[in-house]
Amino acid sequence: MEQNTCKIRFSIVSADGLSKRDLFRTPDPFAVLTIDGEQTRTTKVVKKSLNPYWNESFDINVRPSSSILVRIFDQKRYKKKDQGFLGLVTFRVQEVVNLSSSRETLVTRQLRKSSNSSSLSVQGELILKLCIIRGNGQNARIAANGTSSRTSTPQPASSRLSAPQNGRSAASSSIHSSTAQGARASRTPRAPSAATASQVQSIMSPFEDQYGRLPPGWERRTDSLGRTYYVDHNTRSTTWTRPSSSTVPRTHNSRESQRLQHQNRTLPDTAGSGNVAGPTDLPAGWEQRFTPSGRPYFVDHNTRTTTWVDPRTQVVRPTNAATSAQAAFVQPQSLSHLGPLPSGWEMRLTNTARVYFVDHNTKTTTWDDPRLPSSLDQNVPRYKRDFRRKLVYFRSQPAMRPLPGQCNIKVRREHIFEDSYAEIMRQSPIELKKRLMIRFEGEDGLDYGGLSREFFFLLSHKMFDPIYCLFEYSAVDNYTLQINPHSSINPEHLNYFKFIGRVIGLAIFHRRFLDAFFVVSLYKMLLRKKVTLADMESIDAEFYRSLKWILDNDITGILDLTFIAEEDHFGEVRTVELKPNGDQIEVTEDNKKEYVELVTQWRVTKRVEEQFNAFYDGFIDIIPPELINIFDERELELLIGGISDVDVEDWKTNTEYRTYTSTDQVVVWFWDIISSWENEKRSRLLQFATGTSRIPVNGFRDLQGSDGPRKFTIEKAGSAEQLPVAHTCFNRLDLPPYESKERLDDRLTMAIENTIGFGNE
Repeated sequence: MEQNTCKIRFSIVSADGLSKRDLFRTPDPFAVLTIDGEQTRTTKVVKKSLNPYWNESFDINVRPSSSILVRIFDQKRYKKKDQGFLGLVTFRVQEVVNLSSSRETLVTRQLRKSSNSSSLSVQGELILKLCIIRGNGQNARIAANGTSSRTSTPQPASSRLSAPQNGRSAASSSIHSSTAQGARASRTPRAPSAATASQVQSIMSPFEDQYGRLPPGWERRTDSLGRTYYVDHNTRSTTWTRPSSSTVPRTHNSRESQRLQHQNRTLPDTAGSGNVAGPTDLPAGWEQRFTPSGRPYFVDHNTRTTTWVDPRTQVVRPTNAATSAQAAFVQPQSLSHLGPLPSGWEMRLTNTARVYFVDHNTKTTTWDDPRLPSSLDQNVPRYKRDFRRKLVYFRSQPAMRPLPGQCNIKVRREHIFEDSYAEIMRQSPIELKKRLMIRFEGEDGLDYGGLSREFFFLLSHKMFDPIYCLFEYSAVDNYTLQINPHSSINPEHLNYFKFIGRVIGLAIFHRRFLDAFFVVSLYKMLLRKKVTLADMESIDAEFYRSLKWILDNDITGILDLTFIAEEDHFGEVRTVELKPNGDQIEVTEDNKKEYVELVTQWRVTKRVEEQFNAFYDGFIDIIPPELINIFDERELELLIGGISDVDVEDWKTNTEYRTYTSTDQVVVWFWDIISSWENEKRSRLLQFATGTSRIPVNGFRDLQGSDGPRKFTIEKAGSAEQLPVAHTCFNRLDLPPYESKERLDDRLTMAIENTIGFGNE
């Protein structure tokens, strides 16, 4: 070591309150340390933060007169004219460190501008720590957080993202939060014996920590402030507390609660019946049998007759006919409360048992049920739609009827993802439309519906697990899913997306439910509907608010934007032109609407276009697109996930109030109305207020918002002439003070049936 020099451990801890240059984007800051204009060190990049926490240490040789310069940059703008400059601090070592002392020195300095960036706004402060290292190479005092120094020799990253083998992967589910780190090499500690918890965690996989392997289904993550928290993929929840072996029984109980909740889901036309149900569900005196080809039929021992029609869903009675020819026709009377046919109409059956309708008023026939105006006539107001009627029509179509024969699927419970992929992808769509017979290896049992319900429950928990990098949680909560734009880390990802599309189609075709709920934009894409700016909120809430600000304000002379978008692809910033020569076209007040529309389309659909197309191809292998299009995006969510039993008392107990109190008349009316509604309508209100009909396993107390746990909240807002307004990111319903219970019921119904009134904060 040179004379008059010493070794200092220089720790760049964090920055606080950085300047936000772009109204629609938060910077990705990193710090550059320079000593005497010669030695240079760089920290890692912290994604999307105005308060980055690096806590990185470097051992450097300095003189008392050495000049220290720390500059902060935004990675996404680093290659541009101003290099994304966010501020700097500078000082001499002797100004802040007592060279005769071994004590650690904490330095907090305000960020300031550089000489060539006087026009840029700079704010915030930088927190540093300096400590003298004595001759034996060990610092006299380890930092309170225990961060050890780095050497300059890079080692291979300790946690790598790998492609799934046979449907599995050890990849972390947190691609979006670790791409920059995964692309950088980790560094070997100089003094391993002094490594602390944070250091040890940095070289471990996400599924273990310094105390050992985490229980199955758990993952360790770190937030932007360096705090460790744990994700339970079994229950889709998070906690600050490390799980232990005692957590496993709780997880098991949670899984059983999920299974019970899943099996209790229904749709309004079936009251829980599937394509085949157990013999105990039949009316007294009835028996279910099968033809040699596997087609089910029903025996009525009371009248010694047989029928193809399930007595639990339809009763077929002869019409009062005067002639034997007329007596050949039968009049099906649905038990799904469709109501009577219009005057002059009659329902008949063809020789192949297909239902058609006769209009004696005009002497015409049609395949379309005249009681379904909302699904067939696009001019009918949306609030008059009837999900139940659409569902009956959808399931009555020939393309939605099981084909003769059986489709046998044999899987192992512990390998349900891999086995299901192999079984479903090897069979043709026609084979998959035969009666579904599920068998679990090593288990005896006949599939009267229970095995297939269990199959779809277990499979949906596996294939939508973010660990496989195919899907990720939305920005709003940790139980609605969206396609992972970085799924290409798995080279077989498109085949898996086609498989998942087939599974969803199979569940709908065979009247089963999946324990999965998606962002609204994915349902709209399945229906080939155009996404809007409102759909951005569940994808990226902050980006949505920024685009909304651009639309609502005059941006002349404020923003420096062009028709391009930037994407972080595993640490590499890629630029995408939103239109030809987009990098040369400036965003102005005149064309900002076009910019917002194009960037929304890119962010929501274009980024995952390849994955979605494979997903859609698998889906339409089973479900004809012209049939599924009679539903809207909210109804499609119910069709795929079913309607859970909504516990009004639990909902009421876990509700908070703003301005209102629980005894106010409007609030009392509100709960009276909800209690009187059918379960389907309650689920629609839940969709309207929270963005999804899914109820957490532990009830309403575990509702999640965009910023963590958020209970359902009712706030007094607006006038009696307005509709209720929903803030889905915060699970809040703005309820005006209506003057009567009937008016409140009418306004609530109008709001949820039109799915309008989303708030923006």
